Amino acid sequence: MQKIGKQTVKFDTPPTILQTASIVGPKEADGPLASCFDQCLDDEFWGEKSWEKAESKIIKETVNMVIAKSGIPSEQIDYCFAGDLLNQCISSSFGLRELNIPFFGIFGACSTFVEALCMGSVFLEGGAGNYALCAASSHFCSAEKQFRFPLELGNQRPPSSQWTVTGSGAAIVAKNGMGPYITHITPGKIVDMGIKDANNMGAAMAPAALDTLLTHFKDTGRSPSYYDAILTGDLGYVGKEILIEMAGTKGYNIKSNYNDCGVLIFDKEKQDTHSGGSGCACCATVFSGHLFKMLQQKKYKKILLMATGALTNSTTAQQGESIPGIAHAVAIEL
Repeated sequence: MQKIGKQTVKFDTPPTILQTASIVGPKEADGPLASCFDQCLDDEFWGEKSWEKAESKIIKETVNMVIAKSGIPSEQIDYCFAGDLLNQCISSSFGLRELNIPFFGIFGACSTFVEALCMGSVFLEGGAGNYALCAASSHFCSAEKQFRFPLELGNQRPPSSQWTVTGSGAAIVAKNGMGPYITHITPGKIVDMGIKDANNMGAAMAPAALDTLLTHFKDTGRSPSYYDAILTGDLGYVGKEILIEMAGTKGYNIKSNYNDCGVLIFDKEKQDTHSGGSGCACCATVFSGHLFKMLQQKKYKKILLMATGALTNSTTAQQGESIPGIAHAVAIEL
């Protein structure tokens, strides 16, 4: 393991992503990627009394599923890195409290899943263990309740708003394996361009995505064409177009092989999701479902997965603070 350039880590013996699992809600089940997910729910409560309890159940069952699919006994998994959007990461800590695996509750807002992959990879490459479990979750109803307005109010959503994905994605990362490999990670810096509109997260997060993307290319000496696909996590349609334009002004044309998980997971016209998807589960489920299958089928051999997050909460928004952004990237290759 070695640091190259400004903030990228290159792995000499790259960790392997052994297996993934994903569970999504009913709206995601009506989207174009429905067949890629392991389980699609019929309702947002899934038999629970609250949305928060439902989200905890979703991440719990997703984690149980990926452990079962991997064939690795849970007692052999050295660490769990997991997080969500709710205060003090309660979905993860409550949902996984019976897991009996050393637990790191992490928060990177919507970038949490890739943050977990980064931290798990560093632990394994550094010799601290053989297996790491990485997971993230979110829930549309619990997120709206916490960050914006209770659903009962029926507030009008502006065109720039995004739909928080209900679901969870999880991956088992192994120190040794046959790939796909995490070859590089580029942790991001906090970037704040002064945007205060909580209904325009794509614009708030796009500058952070640009900063991490340019840093990754400069640190590694790679260009956009090196990758079969470059995926951001949660910029949606608005943020995606901003990133394409800003990257172009810096001399990087990413139009041909770039897309966003928030764009992929919903049908914008049929599902009325405005600017697309967001939330910790957006990148987590699209990768654990669609993208991992593309790697397994060798339709993609090199991808750059870069999840973005808005580091805000309801208190800072009410106090008139701007929205800091973050973006973490992992290079995944066969």
